[in-house]
Amino acid sequence: MSVDRLVEQPSGRGLVAIPVALIVVITVVDIHSPADIHLGPLLVIAPALTASLAGPRLTALVGVLAVTAQVLIAVLHGGLTTANHVAQIIALSVLSALVVFVCHVRERRALELSRSRSVAETAQRVLLRPPPRRIGPLRVAWLYLAAEDEARIGGDLFAVARSAHASTRLVIGDVRGKGMSSIGEASVALGAFREGAQRYATLPELTAALEASVCRDLDEVADTEHDPGEHFITALVLDIPDHGTRVEMINCGHPPPLLLHDDKIEVLYAQHPVPPLGLCEMPAARHHTDPFTFEVGDILLLYTDGVIEARSPAGAFYPLAERAAAFRGAGPDALLRHIHDDLLAHVGDRPSDDAALLIVERVASEHPHRPHLTPHPVDGHHRIRPGGPPPSSGSPT
Repeated sequence: MSVDRLVEQPSGRGLVAIPVALIVVITVVDIHSPADIHLGPLLVIAPALTASLAGPRLTALVGVLAVTAQVLIAVLHGGLTTANHVAQIIALSVLSALVVFVCHVRERRALELSRSRSVAETAQRVLLRPPPRRIGPLRVAWLYLAAEDEARIGGDLFAVARSAHASTRLVIGDVRGKGMSSIGEASVALGAFREGAQRYATLPELTAALEASVCRDLDEVADTEHDPGEHFITALVLDIPDHGTRVEMINCGHPPPLLLHDDKIEVLYAQHPVPPLGLCEMPAARHHTDPFTFEVGDILLLYTDGVIEARSPAGAFYPLAERAAAFRGAGPDALLRHIHDDLLAHVGDRPSDDAALLIVERVASEHPHRPHLTPHPVDGHHRIRPGGPPPSSGSPT
């Protein structure tokens, strides 16, 4: 599922007939009314209404028609020399010009916003590179909601890449901060992941490479002028082999993923968590993986804290684990649509923080008889279940 698309408003030019009809009605009624009744000031409604339906040119045209109608009323009701009529004509002309100016500013702002969104959408395609719907034995669906209206992307990141060892590697992360200023920091982590996904044989080596790259380059792209605080990136890195059920995970300070298995949901807490990327505190040799079982039909939910920390108008956090467990659907696409609609209904608007969701389902291999290129021992691995180390702040309980 792609990022929410720009909604183009339908043209309101056909509705301009309404303010034109108002001009005709007001003019006719005023002309046939007694001399002490003045309906001419109501003509200002016409350009004001047009400004909400069309652009500045049509608004200016309707304004000219309204002033012309006011002049006609003045000619037929005492002449153009009366002080009252002159004041009405001048006032209507000034108000119409003001409405046209506001309409012009609004249209210019809308054009700038459209261009900004177009640029952000292009940046998203280059930076995020939306993952394919099917990669190896996995079906993938994703959602990205940017906190800033002008942006399509922000400080959340995710990527899916094939390794050189018959497996798929995933990363999802969250840059400290949000919006357009954090895109540069996200690009550092994404670039390092794509470069290292095929180069490094083990997940600890890949995570160590991410840490080294972020520690080296983060200061160059971080917006330290507007945000002088500490900069880091929480991340969750996984290696899912094509064959076998053993998945390896390294959690760098990120909210734990959720696993849907046999209509039950499990929170995969890390037994060996490491600090977020960019803190440069832990040697690479101390990175250890947390294995868990990922069988055919199982679904993984990877998310950023913008999902679970989205608040309702009453201040309640979004209960992702509870809502996902209650859903009975087929495949990641249906689950993603359900969570997306439910999240927006919970918040009542769009989330106040960037939010990303990556849903992965293991399906039956298209080549069940292909030999295992990199077999993993099954003995001794286990599924990480609730009841491990306390979740990070904002994690579902």
